[in-house]
Amino acid sequence: MITRRGFLKFVGGSFLTAASFGAYAVGIEPMLLTHVKRYTLTPPHWPSGLKLRIVALADIHACRPWMTPERIASLAEDANALQPDLIVLLGDYTAGTRLVADWVNASEWASALSGLKAPLGVMSILGNHDWWEDRAAQKAGGGPTIARKALEAVGIPVLENDIVRLEKDGHGFWVAGLADQLALLPNKEHRGFKGLDDLDGTLARVSDTSPVILLAHEPDIFPKVPGRVALTLSGHTHGGQVRLFGYSPVVPSRFGNRYAYGHVVETDRNLIVSGGLGFSILPVRFGVRPEILSIDLG
Repeated sequence: MITRRGFLKFVGGSFLTAASFGAYAVGIEPMLLTHVKRYTLTPPHWPSGLKLRIVALADIHACRPWMTPERIASLAEDANALQPDLIVLLGDYTAGTRLVADWVNASEWASALSGLKAPLGVMSILGNHDWWEDRAAQKAGGGPTIARKALEAVGIPVLENDIVRLEKDGHGFWVAGLADQLALLPNKEHRGFKGLDDLDGTLARVSDTSPVILLAHEPDIFPKVPGRVALTLSGHTHGGQVRLFGYSPVVPSRFGNRYAYGHVVETDRNLIVSGGLGFSILPVRFGVRPEILSIDLG
């Protein structure tokens, strides 16, 4: 039988544990030095002579004090140091929470990202928060968004249902970027979120048999992605933001943990979901360190 003293010790210990967990999850892990998550794979039908390194940054969620322009500029330097052939940005540059000390304007975070450099260039897509935080775009039911204009102003192309053909070592490949799948908030015209993505229309523009790299902010599109696509890259989930023993209790996806984080292979189709760099809703990360992806193909 537990004594009163024993009970009080248990309660006190539990409180200290919870307090320590909260302090780490809010004040430490979100600010940890960024982890480089490396993947090496050869997708089906990948050209034997094409070796390609893609570095991906997702879910920056610029805000103070956690993701300042100075920190974003430092992340750009870290990405460049990985010697990528191509850098891709997977959306959600704007703050995803109201719990901030101060906002970071689009011109500030875009300027910080302008330091990204790679031989084959830097490509980007937009995320749901880039749309949700843009009242004018919501009212108009379309773009261009503030985020798109900021990225293009610093020379970073934004792919919204668009494609680009690139070439390395005599081998061509395509980069296809989808418009966001949750772009428009519910309103009088539509009850649920309305996506602006057009997967079929985008891939229909691919004019040869070269491999396709698909950029899609939300991974929920993956079941519809055909085998024609060599690799799909996504963010959005933040790995659940809290992840314990390979499981995330809360994932912003209708598929739950199926596409929460990491490398997923389904019927020879490859998806990689980044744990991202910032956070949304609550300033908490636990078990999912901020990460940059470095992906070697071929």
